[in-house]
Amino acid sequence: MKKHIKVVNASNQQDVWNVKGDKKSYLISALITLIPTFVLYYLALPALNIKSQGLWLFVLAILVFYVVILVIYCSIKRTRFSLKPAVLSFGVLLAVFLLVNFFSARLFHAKGYSQILNVQDGEVELIPSVEKSNSIALMDTASAERLGDRKIGSLSGVVSQYNVGEYIQINKNDAPAKVSSLAYDGFFKWMSNKDKGIPGYVIVNPVDMSADYISLESGMKYVPSAYFSKDLHRHIRFKYPTVMFGNLHFEVDEEGKPWYVCSVYDHTIALFGGTKITGAILVDPISGACEKYEAGNVPQWVDVVFPGDLICEQYNDYAQLQHGYFNRLFAQKDCRQVTTMERSDEEGESSYYPDYGYIAKDGDIWIYTGVTSVNGDSSNIGFILANERTSETRFISSAGADEFSSMKSAEGEVQEKGYTASFPSLINVDGTPTYIMVLKDANNLVKMYAAVNVEQYNLVTTATSQDECISKYKSLIHRELDISSEDDSEYTKVNIKVQKIQTVDIDGNTWIYIVDEKKNIYRAKYIDVIEMVLVEEGDTISVMTNGDLFRMK
Repeated sequence: MKKHIKVVNASNQQDVWNVKGDKKSYLISALITLIPTFVLYYLALPALNIKSQGLWLFVLAILVFYVVILVIYCSIKRTRFSLKPAVLSFGVLLAVFLLVNFFSARLFHAKGYSQILNVQDGEVELIPSVEKSNSIALMDTASAERLGDRKIGSLSGVVSQYNVGEYIQINKNDAPAKVSSLAYDGFFKWMSNKDKGIPGYVIVNPVDMSADYISLESGMKYVPSAYFSKDLHRHIRFKYPTVMFGNLHFEVDEEGKPWYVCSVYDHTIALFGGTKITGAILVDPISGACEKYEAGNVPQWVDVVFPGDLICEQYNDYAQLQHGYFNRLFAQKDCRQVTTMERSDEEGESSYYPDYGYIAKDGDIWIYTGVTSVNGDSSNIGFILANERTSETRFISSAGADEFSSMKSAEGEVQEKGYTASFPSLINVDGTPTYIMVLKDANNLVKMYAAVNVEQYNLVTTATSQDECISKYKSLIHRELDISSEDDSEYTKVNIKVQKIQTVDIDGNTWIYIVDEKKNIYRAKYIDVIEMVLVEEGDTISVMTNGDLFRMK
């Protein structure tokens, strides 16, 4: 009896490892493991696809569960068991997973990664013309959220039960819009409302800064904020158990009918590398009906199949890996990257992510972002425009300031007001690439508009309306073209001893006035003579002047 207990003691590693074991114990432990297997699958929902990393991690987790249950069961029953088969299986599977994951990396497939996104050259004319003002979506997500919350806050029967979900940029009836479905405010609110479903959605017009709540005749029951079988991710997984999908988001068609769309993807390099969108699944959230489409057959009204973050990642691979992986790290010949911004997580750790704006064009939503060198300077060498429905991507060569420099330039025009600029949109004003953006106060309310020349970001206009801002900008660039063609003989170099410096706000633009010791007054737009921030009263400076206006020498 003592000898038998010693053999099955889990602390005796040699016995546990080498003993033949009781087949009945292995079978019962495997049957017991089915319980956590079903529970874990119901919660994690990995695609039953060998290319799914989630499936590999799921199987590894189940092996761990099996070993734990086997040890506990055999210790209680005092029966013989061996860990060798399970541990060996776990080790081999883990080693294969890590090796395949490692050899799927860009280090070994630089050329393959660089060829996933097809990039064609484009012309400035591809940038939407300013004349099509209904295509200029200036409102950022934060402002849309504020408008949407205000709208929902005015509906007493809705605000107590639901939240507003994540906004998505779409093109509805050839005009940009931001839409968001309502979401259940927790499990108990779902229990109270699950029979009638989500009653409506919010649509925000990013051009005229208005928000509307659209009430539905029948509620949406299959949504991401629901639970159990009505959870949308779970509903799609049970319909398509082997399909890898992501980017689940809300859209509406041209008639205003709500849909949920998710992108179907595949790995085209090794087993886990080279993510490529192959299609989309459309779900009617009212009935739960699903339909899967190939990428080329997605309905025209669907706007986001290829998410902007993935397009930017693939463009970076295209622009940095064509000469090999190590060129990206060291020589960096011809290496470029899209505009990035720094974001901090809840723990205060910073990371850099691609940043881009949206353009409504040809019935679709296109993302645009600047392209700069990997050295992280403040200038662009061009832009990319990419269609989020088809992934068509064009590179437009146009040197100038990056988006963040233009935002700072616009903020400088109204620095005394303390407004902050949103990420700009890109428009074509009389053949000139131009940034246009909104200026917001501390409450994220839109107060003004700003237009900034891409090539010369000191050419800025601001106004309280979009039309006025564009009109002033047109006058400015035409005047600048005339001035640039003038002979410099119209300007005279003078030395001025500055007696007084004064800034004045005129029509939303900041002007600087200087008075010399002879009481002569000279003026200029502050942004055009930004070097004046280094000048103090009493200093002597050299400027070029035509008697009224001045500019720095």
